[in-house]
Amino acid sequence: MSELPIRRMGRTEIRARALGLGCAAFGAAHHTDRDAIEGVRRAIELGIDFLDTSPHYGESERRVGLALEGGYRERIYLQTKTGTHPLHRGDFSAETTRWSVENSLKLLKTDYFDSVLIHDPRDIEAPLAPGHALDELLRMKEEGIVRHVGLGCRPHDFHRRAIETGQIEIVLTFLDYTLLDQSAAQTILPLAKKWDVGVILASILGLSGTLTGREPQNHPRAHAMWSWCQEHKVDIRHLAIQFAMAAPIDGIVMPGPGSKEHVEDVYRFATTEVDPEIWRAFKAEFGVGPDL
Repeated sequence: MSELPIRRMGRTEIRARALGLGCAAFGAAHHTDRDAIEGVRRAIELGIDFLDTSPHYGESERRVGLALEGGYRERIYLQTKTGTHPLHRGDFSAETTRWSVENSLKLLKTDYFDSVLIHDPRDIEAPLAPGHALDELLRMKEEGIVRHVGLGCRPHDFHRRAIETGQIEIVLTFLDYTLLDQSAAQTILPLAKKWDVGVILASILGLSGTLTGREPQNHPRAHAMWSWCQEHKVDIRHLAIQFAMAAPIDGIVMPGPGSKEHVEDVYRFATTEVDPEIWRAFKAEFGVGPDL
């Protein structure tokens, strides 16, 4: 088992371990404060040093804030988002953007964020408009409250538009660089490389747990991959995580475990190489896999 490598995050000064921690699941109603505290702290103990959360993720920010007490905040890069707070969803005005970031600072018990992402806009022009979210985040960057500014969303054209402003330093793309879908490789990844923008690959285990090890339902290709892995005594999560880790990016991979045990699982899969013969056989069957 190897250590997690340190990755460059585009032109930012962030140098994080290749595996980050998405904290959405820790905010769910069926999880507890203790689940989040144990999971976050176990991740940090293992060397994971980039944490992502959002006001959109239920109790996540408050619980992560609890987990980071006692010196843990100083050991990690911390990222949150703006634009999807339940009270102001889709509001990318300057006033609401500042309110959202300041509220997140209180919940997370910190006085700055390493990065804040514009989160899931329905129309990319709204947050980029003069005097709106992007301008306000840049103002907070000048104040030292926010160190880097980015965008997290699904539409590739939104990423393109944001990157081409020259102001976006990090993009988070989800579901589009996995064993099931590599569409980001044709659009977001090369553009980010051209503009020296850091990339975060999220939801690498697929939609609704299609690559989490449970038998997939209503997804023939995912089920075929799962069955192949069962036959070859391989955990599909191992392949999914290692595939994303091999992506040609200046950035990190970010699954979203919901317990200390899940954190340990994804860490193990991220630090244990897959037998090259398994990859060759899988690629021959499904046409997807890292370049060996």
